[in-house]
Amino acid sequence: MDRSLLKSVFVPGAALLITTALVLRFGSALSLGLFNFYYGAAFAAGLLLAWRFHSTRVFFTLIAVLLAERALSFYSAAPPASPLPGRMALATLATLLPLNFLAFALIKECGFTSPAVGFRLFLIFLQSVFVALACRPDHASSPSLFWSTWLDPKWFAWSTLPQLALLAYAAAAVLLLVRFSLYRKPVEIGSFWALVATAVALQSGALGQAATAYAGTAALILAASVVETSYLMAYHDELTGLPGRRAFNELLLGLDSHFAIAIVDIDHFKSFNDTYGHDTGDEVLRMVASRLGGVTGGGKPFRCGGEEFAIVFPQKSAKEAFDHLEALRQTIASSGFKVRGPLDRRKLSRGPEDRRQSAKKKSRKQPQTRAGEVTVTVSIGVAEPSTKNREVDQVISAADKALYRAKECGRNRVVLDVPEGKRLRATSSH
Repeated sequence: MDRSLLKSVFVPGAALLITTALVLRFGSALSLGLFNFYYGAAFAAGLLLAWRFHSTRVFFTLIAVLLAERALSFYSAAPPASPLPGRMALATLATLLPLNFLAFALIKECGFTSPAVGFRLFLIFLQSVFVALACRPDHASSPSLFWSTWLDPKWFAWSTLPQLALLAYAAAAVLLLVRFSLYRKPVEIGSFWALVATAVALQSGALGQAATAYAGTAALILAASVVETSYLMAYHDELTGLPGRRAFNELLLGLDSHFAIAIVDIDHFKSFNDTYGHDTGDEVLRMVASRLGGVTGGGKPFRCGGEEFAIVFPQKSAKEAFDHLEALRQTIASSGFKVRGPLDRRKLSRGPEDRRQSAKKKSRKQPQTRAGEVTVTVSIGVAEPSTKNREVDQVISAADKALYRAKECGRNRVVLDVPEGKRLRATSSH
């Protein structure tokens, strides 16, 4: 597991949970009022952020946690002589809460439209009615499915929660981790750590200072996931997973006078899209992006738009970056791409008129094929600051010009920007 992935797993979720545990352990002098303020502020911030960034998932997950905590407070306030409603509330809510985390994760995000909001409110209403009926004194005294023993009780001796609730928490936690491994989105891992926080809150007694602190931390983790998601959308390209143009521009602001910038363009990409369709073109972009992500020499790749990418080499000259770019070019050229599915029928010849049109386009270069695979190649231009090109924008322009020369020389090559009159250094696939 690389460092960035490890960081995304444990920060901020696990870090906030550990901080809460340390505060509770060593902050005995802190008042309950302070924890109540933290709790209220965290939920208010989470709900406002979720509403502002149109995250119905986070918004209604927070509503579910908030209502569960309020219901526990209400039913646990019964006289000591009749503790059954509070006990039943703990069992039902501890089972339903992780299922809500999971349900809101699986329901497709549609923004705060009337159907989306109405459906989620209806789910919460049904659960509220169910909990109210289950916690009636006459029902609470009856044998309950929620307190049934399913497995060896010795395995769960450490917990005050019923087995069914613990199994629901375990299932929800596993599925949220699976979703994070598939999608790598902050809201997935944020939901996982918020789920853990609610489990700790219930395990710590469901009410009181510790429970309030952990419930507030669950809300704070979900709020942080909304912020992280908005950052990811702004700074990362959703299709390829690479940092986007905004991240590229931000990095440029911090460069000193010693760096190299390479502009990478996929050869014949328009023809590829016309021949095989845009879905296959997207797969090509993802494949090339994955290769760029493995560039050596400390290069940082970005998608700048369309089929164009950029690689920044901090603290390296263009000549030092050249060999790393050449290795990258060779890696992409040797990565055969299998086209999935038949060609678009609209592209097939249907008569003399189509054949005449096809003849007119014969001179247009088409993607190369070999042994049932399509060969994807890239052209690269690389430049560095010089007496003529001092500013970052000028270096990018010089790299662009080197890229155009690479295409004019036959594509599938790296061209180094050098002063006019000197021989351009370039390599080809031949």
